[in-house]
Amino acid sequence: FSLPTLSFTKQGPLNTYARAGKLFPGPHLYAGAGLVCLWALAASMVPHMQKGNDTARTVHIGANLAGIGLFVWQVTSGIPILFKVLEFTKWP
Repeated sequence: FSLPTLSFTKQGPLNTYARAGKLFPGPHLYAGAGLVCLWALAASMVPHMQKGNDTARTVHIGANLAGIGLFVWQVTSGIPILFKVLEFTKWP
């Protein structure tokens, strides 16, 4: 599940750059970058959890809870972006 999801995270910025020629730094971009970092942190804890490390389990759970918060931020900041894209898209 992680590989396709992390691969898909590149699609948004690449699409924006291809269409607009630049990225737009803002809450949506920063929340997405933070979410990817938290996913990587949570995934890196799995081998330690398999060895019974409770600290790794706590870090894994904390990173995923923080990730849920950033995901909600992504959704709320992404809806206006979606409407703007739909408004300015030329449909065939």
